[in-house]
Amino acid sequence: MTEELKAAVRERCRQMEIPLVGVADVERWKKPPFLPWMPEEFFPQSIFPEARSVIVIGLPVHLPVLETAPSIYYHELYKTVNTLLDQYTYRLASFLNEIGYPSVFVPRDGYGSIEVLQKNPIAFFSHRHAALLAGLGTFGVNNTILTPEYGPRVRFGSVLTAAPLPPDPMIDRDLCIRCMRCVRMCPAGALDREDYPQGLTDKNACSANSAALNKRHISPCGICIKVCPVGEDRRHYRREEPSLYEPGAEMRRYRQAWNHVRRYGGA
Repeated sequence: MTEELKAAVRERCRQMEIPLVGVADVERWKKPPFLPWMPEEFFPQSIFPEARSVIVIGLPVHLPVLETAPSIYYHELYKTVNTLLDQYTYRLASFLNEIGYPSVFVPRDGYGSIEVLQKNPIAFFSHRHAALLAGLGTFGVNNTILTPEYGPRVRFGSVLTAAPLPPDPMIDRDLCIRCMRCVRMCPAGALDREDYPQGLTDKNACSANSAALNKRHISPCGICIKVCPVGEDRRHYRREEPSLYEPGAEMRRYRQAWNHVRRYGGA
């Protein structure tokens, strides 16, 4: 029955054209894959006591749009993906409720604004850690989840459910190749060369940069996920050589397109 239920969940996701879906048993939060780990109050069963499984979905951030970042183009794409994540996870939770399994969606961010994040730089639930435990990716030096399909160019949403779903295996290899492009090119100097979680992002520097971009209506920054060479999407868009983002790179036709977009739509 549980395998049939999981197949039904995956079919519902397929109908909504969700490319990435993973499942984690809530017990995985009690067995940290690395230390330091989050406090128990952030566990799914602490937020929704009925939770037995967490379903994590991922939607890609299209690379050619991201390449214009920071820009109004990426700003609007970011908002669109966020809206879809909330809608899809809500619909998935509703589907499970209708067939008898108490379920709730978790909003994709969990904070009110960049200004709020500057004062308290943490949300009540981590979709990144849920994606890791659901077998969708591994952490990179840039403090994001890298996936085989899209590298770090993915946004995640989660459903906490009482359904006893079989968990997916976690990825047992490290996807980050330690090229350090994200560290070198971060405009806020917010990244460290150490692996996650030792090299945690300087959240204050990152948030301050985002707040400045937000005033110009062109947040978020996006640089650390743009320059990452990991992901099959780079091959799809014929962007296998990530050095095209380095200063002085001879990529005139790309730079003309990016500069055109950046001239408009923001303050």
